[in-house]
Amino acid sequence: MVPVGNPEGTPEKGISRYYCSGTPVDCVKMALNLIFDKSRPDLLLSGINHGFNGSSAVLYSGTLAATREGALYKIPSLAFSLNDHHANADFSASIYYGKKIIEKFIDTPPNPYTYVNVNIPQGSIDEIRGIRLCRFGMGAWIKEIESRMDPYGHPYYWMVGEYENLEPDDPECDHNLLANNYVTIVPHKIDNTNYPELERLKDVWKDLTRERKN
Repeated sequence: MVPVGNPEGTPEKGISRYYCSGTPVDCVKMALNLIFDKSRPDLLLSGINHGFNGSSAVLYSGTLAATREGALYKIPSLAFSLNDHHANADFSASIYYGKKIIEKFIDTPPNPYTYVNVNIPQGSIDEIRGIRLCRFGMGAWIKEIESRMDPYGHPYYWMVGEYENLEPDDPECDHNLLANNYVTIVPHKIDNTNYPELERLKDVWKDLTRERKN
């Protein structure tokens, strides 16, 4: 963990900045063990990330993994992603809506072991229709790997990916709301046990879990 200055080069009183060469979760672990070893931080923010981090992307996202790690320690944790991969992406809407969401989040934080995922549509403030609290939407990445050949005749593989929307007609899930220019907020939890399925399996697999007789 290395201390760094303000990217703007302007003085900042009482603010310390560090960077870590590891993953976002590594950064959280380093901070909690080396900087906040005596007391926990009041808030953990992850991002803002370039690109979509809704639907099944949350399963792979380092941005969300950092907030999940924070929630594990009961730290109010919030992730932001902008659905735009361009180097010159317009962050004005992210600043505007991010401030509103962070203020509300601090005023009324979620329950323990909850982490919150925010996705902001591509475009200007005027193009965004509002904010929606919603659920995780079902989708999957297909045709993820493309085989290629380098100039020396050696094969290599490039991750490309094509997203398949598995709930195209549901207007209330995150990826469809984001596509319709809404900022989406999805609360996630550490315990992802499927409780209805657990009870069903206890019944249909009861022979598997039967007590062994001596």
